[in-house]
Order: sequence, then structure tokens, then C-alpha cells
Amino acid sequence: MAALSASPLPDTANSDVNKLTYEIFSILENNFLFGYDGAKMPRATPFPGEKPNRGDTAAGKVRILSIDGGGATGGLLAARSLVHLESVLRRKSGNADARIADFFDVAAGSGAGGLLAALLFTRTKNSNAPLFSAEDALKLLAGRRRKLSGFLRRFSKPELELTKIFGDAYTIKDTVKPVLIPCYDLSSDAPFVFSRADSLETDSYDFRMRDVCTATSTVKPVEVRSLDGRTRILAVDGRVAMNNPTAAAITHVLNNKQEFPFCNGVEDLLVLSLGNGGSDFGTGNYGSTRDILCRIAEHGASDMVDQAVSMAFGQSSESGYVRIQGLGVFAREEQETRSRSLAADKVMKCVETILAQKYVRSAMFQGKKVTEDTNMDRIEGFAGQIIMEQDRRRTSILPPVVLKQQAPLGQQSPRTSSATTLSSVSSSYV
Repeated sequence: MAALSASPLPDTANSDVNKLTYEIFSILENNFLFGYDGAKMPRATPFPGEKPNRGDTAAGKVRILSIDGGGATGGLLAARSLVHLESVLRRKSGNADARIADFFDVAAGSGAGGLLAALLFTRTKNSNAPLFSAEDALKLLAGRRRKLSGFLRRFSKPELELTKIFGDAYTIKDTVKPVLIPCYDLSSDAPFVFSRADSLETDSYDFRMRDVCTATSTVKPVEVRSLDGRTRILAVDGRVAMNNPTAAAITHVLNNKQEFPFCNGVEDLLVLSLGNGGSDFGTGNYGSTRDILCRIAEHGASDMVDQAVSMAFGQSSESGYVRIQGLGVFAREEQETRSRSLAADKVMKCVETILAQKYVRSAMFQGKKVTEDTNMDRIEGFAGQIIMEQDRRRTSILPPVVLKQQAPLGQQSPRTSSATTLSSVSSSYV
């Protein structure tokens, strides 16, 4: 992790160099991170002293929630963060029944983050309401922490615990908003992402939600099959594939013109990315080479995504991108804190400490910057932004999100990609 610093960003005396540097990185990130042609894509980051051009964002902003793999908190840091966010959303919106899924357009989660995304975005069978509120999800994760962790790691009759939560009927298409949950497929030696958009096209990409959560959470390989049995993967932990799925979620939105027709760049996004307090690999053998390498790989991969996304947003990351990640709390009692048998109440104390920490953001060419706000403050500030976006949509003519709906029986929807046309899809305005 880069050293922490409180130094300011480059001043206007170096504006010419800054302009060239920002332009170079804008081109690189548009082409290599997001796959867009820089000549056709509006620049997300204004040059120093330049006013941002908002002419291309009249349709509003797409709101993305990304949740890291389990880490040392087993998902409790992300869950507690979302409890705070949901409370603020209810207070500021005046809706006492508001849920996280009401204020986000896309959710991505890996490992325990995938389970949390599934809990918060899977719809009930008789309504469009999510199965769980953030508070209920936190209670479930805390109350079943040892049991869930044990069955996901040992993989002893996994269907029993997750079937209690999701049953056999719920599938990846039964979510209120687009959801992305990754795992690693050993049969193809490549990441595999369970996607609501793909599941609506064909049963060959539709999987039972309990199988999706198992695939993204287990470190012991398990075969998972689609509903029609045509797609089979040998899945292991989603953290191996992408512990921090933020970049995958952004790429999905920018390339999915069917559901997000007016989203042209990161300036059209509001992104909340939740870490989970670091790795828990190698418990009980903290000093081993395997443990150290696994921890370096996981931290390094997550931090690389954070740095890349921060650079893509540039100076607008102050308002458009929020990343919550614990710093140093778990290093004080490494062996005990990283133990999967650690009581949930002790983990929650560490979680509260993290949320009370000063917010740390990645800054271009400046490493990590400590701000005056706490993590809780930044979550509350982000809540205000997504509520403003919700309010703006009530009077907007252009729909920023056009959710793909399940095709009538006997028909097949076109593939969700930048090549498909909006008119060919049955949709709803969100």
C-alpha cells in the first residue's frame, strides 16, 4: 500500500504538465480499462482550472454498489456500512421502508460480498421488494458467521444452509436490479461472472442463487450447473478471480448500452466500493510463505483496482467514487482477529473502529490521502448524492436505466451488449 500523505494535489504552476499527464492517462484508461475510443468518449476529468462539461450527462448518473470478498471481517464491515447507509437513506428520503436496492442500479459482489449482494437484491416471489434489509442481512451474517464460514470453507452439504436462505426456486434472474457475482472456473482457467443480464437471455446462463453464492464463496472446488444443465463450471472462491469487483461493474455498465443507454463515461457514474478489512488467508499459519503470498496478491489486486478507478475518475473521484477500506485495525492482533472462529461481537468492535477512521482516498500520483472526514461521513455524503439522483429522475425525460425484462415464454432476448439495440428489448423505466 502506498504511503499515507497529507500533501496537497499539484498546484496550477504545473498546469501544463498536469494537462498533458491527465490527457495521457485519460486515453490509456479509456482504451485499456474500459475499452472505449478516447476520440469518441467525453473526458471524465477536467483539466486543472477547466469547468467540467455536463452536456453529455443530462440523463443522470448510474449508481453502482461494489462489495469486496470476505476478508478479515467476513463481510461484516460491508454489511455494517450498508446498515448506516440504509439508515441515512431512510432519514433523508423520508421513506421509512427504503432499501439499499431502491437507490442503486447495479450491484457487484465477490465472496462474502456476493452473498451480501444476493441478500440485498434478490426479490421476494410475491413482490418487487428485496428479501433482506441491510440490518437483517447484517444480523444473518453475524448470527451465522461461524456456521456459514465453516460450510463454505469445508464444503460439507452446502445446499442445506443456503437453501434455508434462498430455497431452490430463486435464481440469478430473480433480482430487482442487475447483479454481478464472480467466481473462478477451474475448467476453463478463467474468471466466470454470474450476471442477471445473461440469465435473462437464456437458461444456459441462469443459475440457482444458492449455487451462485456457493461458487463465489467456497475455496474447495465445486461443480455448478445452469438450470438447463448446458453450462457447467468448476467453481472456486470469487476472491481468486476478482476480490474487488468495482472495475468489472464499471465495465459492465459502460458496455451495456441496452440497459444503460446514456452512460458514456465515468462522469456518468456514482460508485460506492466497500472493502472488508483485508485477507483471512492462511489462518493458523500466519508466517508461512503461502499465507504471505496470498495476502499480498489479494491486497495488491484490490488496491490496483482502487488506484485504476481513482485515476479514471480523476479529480471527480471526490464526489463520484467512494472507497471504504479498513486500515491497520487487524494488524494489532493478527492471529486472533484473522481467526474464522473469532466471535462476531469482537469482529464488530473492529468494524466500528474502521468506520470511525479518517477516510483515505487514492490520489493520482500522490499515493493515499488522509482526509478530515471519517468513513461514516463519506457514506452519509454519498447517500445525499444518490438521493439527489433519485429525485432528479422523477422529472427527467431521459431514462438513465432501462432494465431488461424476462422475455415471454418461447422467445429469446437479444444479448445485452453495446451492439444490441434498445428498441429490441422489453424494458422498464427506473
